Amino acid sequence: MYPEISVSGIELGRRLALVGALACVAVAVPRGDSKLTRGDADSLVRKLVQITENSGVPRAKNPRFTTITEPEVNSYLRYHAASEIPAGVTDPYVTIVGDGKLEGRATVDLDAVRQQKKRGWSDPLGYVSGKLPIQATGRLQTQDGVGRFTLDSATIGGVPVPKVVLQEVVSYYTRRPDNPSGVSLDDPFELPARIREIKVAAGQAVVLQ
Repeated sequence: MYPEISVSGIELGRRLALVGALACVAVAVPRGDSKLTRGDADSLVRKLVQITENSGVPRAKNPRFTTITEPEVNSYLRYHAASEIPAGVTDPYVTIVGDGKLEGRATVDLDAVRQQKKRGWSDPLGYVSGKLPIQATGRLQTQDGVGRFTLDSATIGGVPVPKVVLQEVVSYYTRRPDNPSGVSLDDPFELPARIREIKVAAGQAVVLQ
């Protein structure tokens, strides 16, 4: 129904929609305070196509701006991103707080993470099981085509957990054949589609190309 979205466009969707918790993949249990619609989901698809197309034309003197709203991101997750969300992560939701701050929540299957290695008595992941909500809050900073996410806090089942615990969950669910260790929360990442900067304001993110 829509023009094919390039890999760069899909990567942008991942970063905007999922960067809050699993560092581009863990996000939220819907709170019901933002109605998710196929119309908003389709709107983001069209914007991702436009952003991808913008990357193929000479860079303008003045930046090109594309505004992506919180309802569009979460509707996109609901209706179009199923193939991009790892098995074991469900009900993604991102809150775009503003001033660079993002909140993400997801229901995550922790059995898969816990069972990948033997756990000691001091390992928090040795005491969790089943599918539990994970929530993470942090700030997205971008400049000159490079982004970085700084974690402020994280909880599993409402209980605060240290960064190292969230990192293990992130690593497990972001593994790929070309990156078997998964995503590191601390690593900067290149913005796709020749994006210069992403400004995170209340309820929306503005993409500058």
